[in-house]
Amino acid sequence: MTTQRSDVPAAWDERTMLLTFLDYTRATARAKCEGLSEENARSAPLPGSPLMTISGLVSHLRWVDNYWIETVLLGRPDEAPWTEEDPDREYHFALDVPVAVLLDEYDAQAAEHRRLIAGLDLDTPAQKERKDGPPFTLRWILHHLIEETARHNGHLDILRELADGTTGS
Repeated sequence: MTTQRSDVPAAWDERTMLLTFLDYTRATARAKCEGLSEENARSAPLPGSPLMTISGLVSHLRWVDNYWIETVLLGRPDEAPWTEEDPDREYHFALDVPVAVLLDEYDAQAAEHRRLIAGLDLDTPAQKERKDGPPFTLRWILHHLIEETARHNGHLDILRELADGTTGS
């Protein structure tokens, strides 16, 4: 199966463009994992970065998305797996979950987040207060998630090439 994705928005207003690029970067993460073996999904080929696995990055993307939309924007309790004792826990437990399950959870959450923000203005302030400055807005959060996801897609690109030689996507 080839992941279908496009970075061309259906309309040219700011909101549609932001959501299109966010969906595109999310779908790119899935595309980077197509045909990947479980062994390669869990492989950590960089000696200085033992947490840097494809499974761990997919899990991280899912939980970062959750944190910014649900915890920061909507003010819900932080249900992410990280703790003070293990701030990188989402990378660890991902090694025990099939990459297809991690991707399906990420996709399902993205669909739910699209629903949750559908009626919100881009200038909607986040419910979680910042220590220094005005609250983040939905606009800022969408830009941040695009940046975060795109940056980690670059990591996925490198890890995939190291794992099995697959490039592109």
